[in-house]
Amino acid sequence: MANQKNTSSQRRSFIKTSVLAGGGLMINFSWLPAFAATNAEGPIPTNWVELGGFIRITPDNIIKILNPNPDFGQNVMTSLPMIVAEELDADWKKVVVEMAPHNTKLGPQFTGGSNSVRMYWKPLREAGATARYMLMQAAAQAWGVDISEITTNASMLYHKKSGRSATYGSFATKAAALPVPKNVKLKDVNDFKIVGNSQLNVEGKKIVTGTPLFGMDYKHEGMLIAMIEHPPAFGMKLKSYDATETLKMPGIKQVFDLTLYPDGLEQAGFDTRTFNELLVVVGNSTWEVMQARKKLKVVWTPEGDRKDTMGGRSGKTTVVVPGALETTSKQFEKMKEMALQPAKLLRKDGDPETAFKNAAQIIERTYTAPFLAHNCMEPINFFAHVTADKALLVGPLQAPGWGIPIVSKVLKMPADKIEVQMTRMGGGFGRRAYAHYLAEAALISQKANAPIKLVYTREDDMTYGIYRPMYTATYRAALDANKNLIGFHVKGGGIPEHPVHADRFPAGAIDNYLAEGWQIPTNITIGAYRAPRSNFNAAAEQSFLDELAEAMGKDPIDFRLELLKRAKEKPVGKNNDYDAARYAGVLELLKVKSGWGKPENKKYYRGVAVYFCHNSYAAHVVDMVKKNGEPYVERVTSTVDCGIVINPDAATNMVQGAVVDGIGNAFYSGLTHIDGAGQQTNFNKYRIIRMHEAPKNIDVFFVDNDIDPTGLGEPPFPPVIPAVANALYKLEGKRRYMQPFGVKLLNA
Repeated sequence: MANQKNTSSQRRSFIKTSVLAGGGLMINFSWLPAFAATNAEGPIPTNWVELGGFIRITPDNIIKILNPNPDFGQNVMTSLPMIVAEELDADWKKVVVEMAPHNTKLGPQFTGGSNSVRMYWKPLREAGATARYMLMQAAAQAWGVDISEITTNASMLYHKKSGRSATYGSFATKAAALPVPKNVKLKDVNDFKIVGNSQLNVEGKKIVTGTPLFGMDYKHEGMLIAMIEHPPAFGMKLKSYDATETLKMPGIKQVFDLTLYPDGLEQAGFDTRTFNELLVVVGNSTWEVMQARKKLKVVWTPEGDRKDTMGGRSGKTTVVVPGALETTSKQFEKMKEMALQPAKLLRKDGDPETAFKNAAQIIERTYTAPFLAHNCMEPINFFAHVTADKALLVGPLQAPGWGIPIVSKVLKMPADKIEVQMTRMGGGFGRRAYAHYLAEAALISQKANAPIKLVYTREDDMTYGIYRPMYTATYRAALDANKNLIGFHVKGGGIPEHPVHADRFPAGAIDNYLAEGWQIPTNITIGAYRAPRSNFNAAAEQSFLDELAEAMGKDPIDFRLELLKRAKEKPVGKNNDYDAARYAGVLELLKVKSGWGKPENKKYYRGVAVYFCHNSYAAHVVDMVKKNGEPYVERVTSTVDCGIVINPDAATNMVQGAVVDGIGNAFYSGLTHIDGAGQQTNFNKYRIIRMHEAPKNIDVFFVDNDIDPTGLGEPPFPPVIPAVANALYKLEGKRRYMQPFGVKLLNA
């Protein structure tokens, strides 16, 4: 791979240097939104002014890298600094990593959408390379030699001809006085020493020794605890309350009600909130507040339809949120009725109507999945200390830059008076991208006139919403008399959004293709959930392709490879959003690594699935057996193409986590409602996978290439569920069309 050079001259003007107190070099690196990769998934904002972080080099040769993005377990606290350290040619053992506070110069600092490494890859390399070059310049000038004769290694500068050497720290102050270079050569990927080699989690020791890192660990002088009593059902609101007995309980300071968003407040995409009238209990400790909250006497009333004002690129819009008290079984019936109605055309290739009319055989299957809760292990929490002239907010949040505007609105306080400090997050994957609890904490602190930490119990969080939507999709395939695939149709819908990605495989591989979508509004609030929409779409699509392969008398992997070959050599349409060669490559690697078709694996009931999302490709073979009379996934083989892998061990762990998560969701997880009230309020009813149910072995293999890194947090998750479904069919001899497969949630 050829050496890469800076391709955006505008970014250079945002690299600044300064001298630290006591000497040393500080490089502030930033970049413009023009850098943002195309084909981005998820909520990547388009209005970033600049984004960045800091490299600090002290005279005693300690290198500190401030990490801009918060970490909820995907290890960006390690992987992003590794990129900087690689181009800086630093001694990784002497690198100190710290979490940066929120800074408008760093953009929204969003962790999500599998975008952290992908977005930061080139700018962070450029930042490290710039710092290294300036240090080399300083050494060359001091030693009176040409810069081409200077080499670096492990935070040291060398001039081999004269035998001289020096630490980065010894030239840091001189380097800070030099002009920022306009053209910096980046390393060839074959010369990487840090990137591509496993490094320990920089916070690993702190985590296992219980060092306070998380929002729940945060303490502040005079801090009180606040909890919210919210309505018992979606579609209800506060009418009146009596807090007489609550206020008599030990440690209780205040009880009051608040309105979160005033009428007409313009909401952004991540300002989703469920209940707008807050009934708040404030006291000395979590336990005291929990007990006192039980003494509240509250009257709730139906909310009725409400109107929300939403902002967006096209301006303000008014959204009517229905006030019905929803019941899942009725929602399911409503979806079945809706699926029979005309839907929105998403894509059409060829003449699918004629293909189905002339088909010798039509295969049609419908797949359904329930609402899912995120269930982050760390409870939802945030600290707020709001005074007349400023606000300090501390806690776990995936996108602080998107939370500050809504806080500014509810507090009526300028954004530059609001400081957000980020803690480590005990789980996220979308749940902590929604800043309603940040705004709630700020408003409660302002009303209480005290520093408070807002805490949700598990029951609070599970009944608050921000769920994965409820989905359904019907797939149809048209076969001719020779069992050739001549038509393909997907019609997907959901509450309150449809799951269909119309331009993904098998679009582009079939002459006659039709994709449609529909949706039903609801007051049950939904949000991004690990691999949004893909987590269901993959399950339905890949299950159907397996069933289709069987009907055509073909091996399921070979059938997919045939389609991908067509998509590569003679693609249909112009909007296919995947690379057919990379898609096939991850599947071919899986075929080899899993021993697909090998006699020694006949003892397993095997299921396969492959999927593309968030710019990466992932595939799994699930090996299932019967254990104590029940299906058990004993072994999984996984292959992933996510471009260059920054930290192999951490990447492997992320894929393994996705596999376990996917198996648990496939078999057990789901949420239902009766008259708007959630029926699964804690882990005694909301089933998640248990330790003894996890596979004995999860073998992970990455496609070796020099493509710039793409997503990894989300892509391995979606294909796990259909791989489980396809293996389960082999074991049971019957297909499962409704998730979860191991727990019956609906009498339908």
